Amino acid sequence: MSKDSATHIPGSDLSSASPTVHDEPGVSHAVDASDLSLPEIETLKAETANKSESNDKDDSDARSSLEDVLVVNWDGPNDPMNPKNWSYEKKWAATAIVSAFTFISPVSSSMMAPASMQIAGEFGITNATVIALLTSIFVVAYAFGPLFLGPLSELYGRSRVLQIANMWYFAWNLGCAFAQNEAQLIAFRFLAGLGGSAPLSIGGGVLGDLWRPEERGQAIAIYSLAPLLGPVIGPTCGAWIAQKSTWRWVFWSTTIADGVVQILGLFFLRETFAPILLEKKAEQMRQSLDPEKAQKREIRTVFDGQDRHWKQIVKKALIRPFVLFYHEPIVQLLGLYMAFVYGILYLFLTTIPSIFEGVYHQSVGVAGLHYLALGVGLIIANQVNARMLDRVYKHFQAKNGGVGKPEYRLPSMVPGTLLLPAGLFITGWTARSDIHWIAPDIGIALVGAAILLNYQSIQTYVIDTFTLHAASALAAVTFFRSLAGFGFPLFAPAMYSTLGYGKGDTILACIAIVVGIPAPFLFWKYGERIRNASQFARKSIPR
Repeated sequence: MSKDSATHIPGSDLSSASPTVHDEPGVSHAVDASDLSLPEIETLKAETANKSESNDKDDSDARSSLEDVLVVNWDGPNDPMNPKNWSYEKKWAATAIVSAFTFISPVSSSMMAPASMQIAGEFGITNATVIALLTSIFVVAYAFGPLFLGPLSELYGRSRVLQIANMWYFAWNLGCAFAQNEAQLIAFRFLAGLGGSAPLSIGGGVLGDLWRPEERGQAIAIYSLAPLLGPVIGPTCGAWIAQKSTWRWVFWSTTIADGVVQILGLFFLRETFAPILLEKKAEQMRQSLDPEKAQKREIRTVFDGQDRHWKQIVKKALIRPFVLFYHEPIVQLLGLYMAFVYGILYLFLTTIPSIFEGVYHQSVGVAGLHYLALGVGLIIANQVNARMLDRVYKHFQAKNGGVGKPEYRLPSMVPGTLLLPAGLFITGWTARSDIHWIAPDIGIALVGAAILLNYQSIQTYVIDTFTLHAASALAAVTFFRSLAGFGFPLFAPAMYSTLGYGKGDTILACIAIVVGIPAPFLFWKYGERIRNASQFARKSIPR
């Protein structure tokens, strides 16, 4: 056994334990208690105090019941079991699979929008709100699914929960294709959305497990493009399916695509969560001991706390997103702004057909092609930002003596907060029959670029800040944005019919200016102070 992989702690001496405990799974350098989060410090203090008290009362009984404690950790900084030390091919394979999971579900969320009138005609639905609900109910599930799927991934592993959830999505999405009435379709859509929501929170956790902070930018750029590009490609394809075939092929086609991704996931997506991997290592060590010694020796990982009863573990994990939501200003403030940005995305997804069918009198299929303008903005911004995220981070990290901070992810948010109101103004005031359709497309593209820049900046900031509990933090943020994605399309028709596209988008642009433009500057200045007061946030990211 390597001296780095397990630390021998007679009487559970804290001074022996501290070099092996990390504030982030897979950090390749030893840290002392000053680098630990408050819950980890309190846990270690409680363990030490309890065991010291026990030794003081009856030292001989303590020696007879517990000879020593072995704390299991990685075999040094280059341990090949550590996902951060996997080969680039293996890392990118896992990143690609997670991104594919994250792409296919949002495709389903919006693909049926152009076919909604066909569905309404078949089922005899005349209420406009119910017709909109057929599409948006999927996004409601996005709000609630991650609240328990994210924490479950921190209990049972990222890969296992992600793939089981995807199989759940597969089954209910297929069920949508066989729905016989509106109630069945709404129920099946909601259940499919619960499974499809898993990658939105767990995927970020997987990338946090795989990539070091200075390497993470490009991976997150690809991963975070998927849930934005999916809702763009979905309606484009759905429009032609609605025009050329039956609406049921909307669900059959996405189910087939998801089945292919699931098969690839079974082969290429391995477990990445450090506590699960180290627990497997600890279990192998327990089994290797002879039965007599096994009764007198405790073997635990660096992530194990004092109370490892499964009820306590489940309770803490399942309430963690709510704790983060209630106590963490970072989650609250960035979650609210991301909710606004995500709401704008889904508002545009539902209003693009009304602009180009109603104002420019184009057919369903041709009008659906204008979703590509949103996609062009997303892709161009992604190509630029993917190259800049890590460069900017490393630049500021070098200026700070090699110590990185989550705030170094914020610069790309600045152009995003400027492009969003600009795109809204252009789209709203050029959506007129006497102005060529390319003008609103330019505004739509700018909105797409703004959404991606804001989304990626916030996503990387949250992952860098709450790495160990990234899935729970992203679940809390996802809850905000998914409710907005559900709600914005419901009020959009009434707003635009009353105010028109120009005044309606002007109101949204003014909100974007007031809320969005100050955000990156405020977090740049006060973000570290907020993190230092946090129970869960990491304080700094040394090389």
